[in-house]
Amino acid sequence: MRLMQRSVFAATVLILTGMLSACATQSVEQRAAGEFFDPFEPTNRKVHAFNKVLDKAIFRPASTGYVGFIPEPIVTSLTHFAVNLSMPGVVVDAVLQGDFKTAGNGLARFLINSTVGIAGLADPSTDFNIPRADTDFGETLYVWGVGEGPMVELPFYGPATTRDAVGIVADFFTSPLTFSPVRPVDNIGFYASLLERMADRGNFSDTIDSILYESADSYAQARIIYLQNRRFELAGDGVDGYGDLYDDPYADIYGDPYAE
Repeated sequence: MRLMQRSVFAATVLILTGMLSACATQSVEQRAAGEFFDPFEPTNRKVHAFNKVLDKAIFRPASTGYVGFIPEPIVTSLTHFAVNLSMPGVVVDAVLQGDFKTAGNGLARFLINSTVGIAGLADPSTDFNIPRADTDFGETLYVWGVGEGPMVELPFYGPATTRDAVGIVADFFTSPLTFSPVRPVDNIGFYASLLERMADRGNFSDTIDSILYESADSYAQARIIYLQNRRFELAGDGVDGYGDLYDDPYADIYGDPYAE
């Protein structure tokens, strides 16, 4: 039933993605060169400014305090817990992509970490050499041939493409362990994911601060880093057109995967 609901939802978001992408078009030459497509930049910059205010006032100090005062083993365990809760969604997305190897790895990791790993607070799957499984509905849309679409800055989240924005919403509302519209207290996956993001924000505070508060144009910086990381994540060595992105004057690349 869950897979059927997700498939129906997938068809819906495909239609929405097409409608959103149709609001603006990118030339064939720009698309072939791999250039970013940001027709809504003025609005995106306003949302980015809002996100910076929110980060500076709330999320940054809360995250710094979280990793500063909570013992590291506990922070790590809660991160493992959040990742484990995401595995059912990863499995479904991998199946929708026809990637049954990743689906099998995700299922194995979920079963082992949920039992031997004490509800996912530990990660014995890694000790058993089970490969990590990580995908999302944005990648599912990519596999299905949906273009990345215009850039959007999401409130509370940050930069994304239209395709990934639809994927984020899809993953949230179709996760069997994250979203409960009847009882908010049951949304344990959401709270765990928030703690995971707080851990990332706190652990990589210096890098993220340099992007948001020390760069000449934090919006352009975050945009280019997001696109580079995401395109490489989706296509790896097979992606073309990175030359124009690296020519961006704000393309000061950082090594950690949480810079986006």
